[in-house]
Parts: sequence; C-alpha cells; structure tokens
Amino acid sequence: MNVEEPASLAAYLAQRGYAMEESRILPGGVSNNTVLVRLIDGSSIVVKQAREQLKSAAEWKSDPARIRQEALAMQWLSRWTPAGSIPRLLFLDTANHILAMDAVPQPHHEWKRLLLSGKIHLDHFSQFGELLAAIHRGSHLERAEVEPLFRDQSFFFSLRLEPYYLYAADHELRAAAFLRELVRDTQARRFALVHGDYSPKNVLVCGDRLVLLDHEAANFGEPTFDVGFGLTHFLSKELHLSEHRERLRAGAHEFWRAYKRGLPVIPELTDVSERAVRHTLGCLMARVAGKSLLEYMTPQERDKQRAIVLRCMEKIPASVEDLIDQFTDCLD
Repeated sequence: MNVEEPASLAAYLAQRGYAMEESRILPGGVSNNTVLVRLIDGSSIVVKQAREQLKSAAEWKSDPARIRQEALAMQWLSRWTPAGSIPRLLFLDTANHILAMDAVPQPHHEWKRLLLSGKIHLDHFSQFGELLAAIHRGSHLERAEVEPLFRDQSFFFSLRLEPYYLYAADHELRAAAFLRELVRDTQARRFALVHGDYSPKNVLVCGDRLVLLDHEAANFGEPTFDVGFGLTHFLSKELHLSEHRERLRAGAHEFWRAYKRGLPVIPELTDVSERAVRHTLGCLMARVAGKSLLEYMTPQERDKQRAIVLRCMEKIPASVEDLIDQFTDCLD
C-alpha cells in the first residue's frame, strides 16, 4: 500500500468508509509520505505513512512501526494542550504503517514559512512556549501512566540522537566530546514526555492558535531537548534573516520566558536552563553538520553558525538568556 498512489488510496479509504474525491501529496516531509484527501462530503483528512528510508542525502533509516508511537502521542497530547492544538486521530493501521487525522481547517499557514517571510509575531513565540510547558508539565504529573507507554526511545535515537548528535560528532571532531556526552546524559534522564520534533516546521497557524503536528519521535525522557530543538530554529533564522534579527531575538526570549512560566517546579529539573543551553548548542551544531541540514542556509551561513557554536562550547553560556544574546551579538 502506497498512500501517494491515488487509485490505491481511494480503494483503501473506501474499505474504511471514507469516499475520496481527490488527493494531493503534501510537500516537505522527511520521514513520512503525507497526503491531503478531500472527501465527497466536502470534509478533508490527512493520511500519513511512515517511511523506512528517510528523505536524506545520507543513509537514514528508522523503523516505520514508529507510526504507533505517533498515534499514541496524539491521544495523550490532546489531554494536556488547549482544544484544537492537536489534530484528531481517525484511525491507525499498523500493518501498513498508516494513520489518518482530521485536516487542519483552512485558512492556515506553516509557521516556518511565516518566519522566513519576515512575518514575526511575538504572540506565536509565547504560545509555542506555553504549549511546550503544558506538554512537559502534564506528562510529568501523570508520569506513572505515561512513562511506561513511552519508555521505548529507539525511534528517538534513530530520528534524533544518531542522525543529529552522533553523526555531527563524527563529522565535526571539535564538537565530538561535547555531543557524545550530551547523548549519554540525555539517555539517562527521564522526566517528561519529549516531543522530539518541536519545530516551527511542525506548527500551523490557524486563526489565533497554533496547531502542533508530527509526534513520531515522542518519548519519555529529557524535556530540555525540546527547548533546544525549538530555540535552534529561531537562532538559525536570526543568522539567515539579518533584517529581522532583533525581532527574532525578542521572539527567542519570549519563547523561553513563556516556557519557564508554565513549567512547574520539578526537583529533578533544577538545572533546566543549563541543560537547555547544552541542547541548543547541540542542535545548532547538528543542523549544520548532521544528517538533517537546514535547507535555507547557505554554506557560508553554516560555517558561521559552526564557528559560533564551537566558541560557545568552549565556554558554555551561563543561561538560556545569555546564549540567545551571545549568539545574536556574534552575528553583527
């Protein structure tokens, strides 16, 4: 079964009670084939099929059985986040590694595209931080139920730790010790549900709310990975979009402030800022030296980001606020 073949998809959906009128392949996915389907009744759904070989120049494989993890994450995330923040799961087909969900209503916009076009609104950063804090807070408070369900970190390893941190360690030897230690520490820390792909690419802006997508890397582990993963996108865009640099700096600070406001006191996370700094540096390096390069950056921009991160790894900034400002000031 291949969801990108319209005739096969129509027959497949008909067996499940969905009458397809037309389908359109959605671009941009690395790890899944994703199709928007308009049904005869006028409604729309999204059908998603996990790939084994991800769309990458380097060999990058991950067990497509991770689709079960994503379906499970969708159900739990909707418990902790505002209504409409997570699309409704319609069905899961483990044999074909397929799930279907409600399509996000139109009009909506991919937040990444808005940022790259210079449409930068601080409220979006605030919501992004609040949403992440809600996920980490809710999953920590319900950890007795959540941790056993998301204990398996194999998908997180194949989608994040290996292609991001370990691959970058092999290709940027000056960062190798830092990155390998970060992997060891990350695997040893289990405090909350980690989204694992907390990026503007996976956020749709629909009206006045954010909708979060793509949960296949979800695992119970080190929540500050999500903070670093998200901050990386804002800082990298500061480098790429010099004319919007100060607005993006303000957005990065707002994201961090909103996250801290929403996060409860977790005794095990007294070092949340320090850990978030390390994961931000790790992700910043991974996006210029790992398997998943930021496609909008030029080779010269990647070299500049690499140089700044290496300097920061030699003398770790004392806080997330300091890291944001140090990184930004180095761009002038």
